[in-house]
Amino acid sequence: MIWKFCFLIIGLWSCRESSFQHPVSETASVDALTTNEQSIKKDAIPLNNVTTIEKDTLKSNEVAPKRICGVLEMDYIMGKFDPAKNGCFELVPASLADKSGLFLRKETLSAFKEMLEAAKKDGINLRIISATRNFEYQKGIWERKWSGQTKLEGNINASKISNKKARAEKIMRYSAMPGASRHHWGTDIDINELNNKWFESGTGKKVYDWLQTKGKEFGFYQVYTSKAADNRAGYEEEKWHYTYKPVSAKLTNIARETMHDEHLSNFSGSEQAKQISVVQKYVLGISEACWK
Repeated sequence: MIWKFCFLIIGLWSCRESSFQHPVSETASVDALTTNEQSIKKDAIPLNNVTTIEKDTLKSNEVAPKRICGVLEMDYIMGKFDPAKNGCFELVPASLADKSGLFLRKETLSAFKEMLEAAKKDGINLRIISATRNFEYQKGIWERKWSGQTKLEGNINASKISNKKARAEKIMRYSAMPGASRHHWGTDIDINELNNKWFESGTGKKVYDWLQTKGKEFGFYQVYTSKAADNRAGYEEEKWHYTYKPVSAKLTNIARETMHDEHLSNFSGSEQAKQISVVQKYVLGISEACWK
């Protein structure tokens, strides 16, 4: 009789232990962007692209790190992931761009397609010439300009500028340091041409005027407007660069709250970031309409 009683007690204890186990999450949290990401379901992110953290593995004074699309928050902001392997991103159809292999967040691409159709009805042609660029891609752009392999506007060889702070600032008139580019986020696109003058007359002006009046209806805002008119620092005006505000506004605020110049490293001239105040002047040096 005693041995039967022991088995009964052991069985009840096992059931109790089972009932108090924490369920293992199959998907990482993407709640950081829930307000404007309702079209992206948690189960739409492939499991092999997600890192999960069980609460049971944390110490009592630890907090589970925040993630965006399964990527650690700061890694996402700085582009330290592969958009081709992330379920929140989608390949841009070749018919919408001037090159193949471009990726955007699904919400951004969907909104662009809607805007594209509306533009066509008004006789306006739009095409994407640049989309998501991760940290390594941006580093390649930066290093080629830093070394003089790629000339700057006016055929300037940046490597001839001996003062490194001045060299970095010269490059940053139109190019971001790796880790500091909005193109990391999958929300920003360059449209049609990379030349302000093209947008000031003829076909280009028609495109620009249409984007300024109709783009906002689809969530797209010009990021780098006139510095004088918008009282901002940072990059020069780029009439080709637009952001999908319903998602990027929240990402901008995350960068505002968590990103520091010290995060920028592992590329030539990175030590100049703090002297230049890259985060404050460049990452956040955007049109207020893009985040307010």
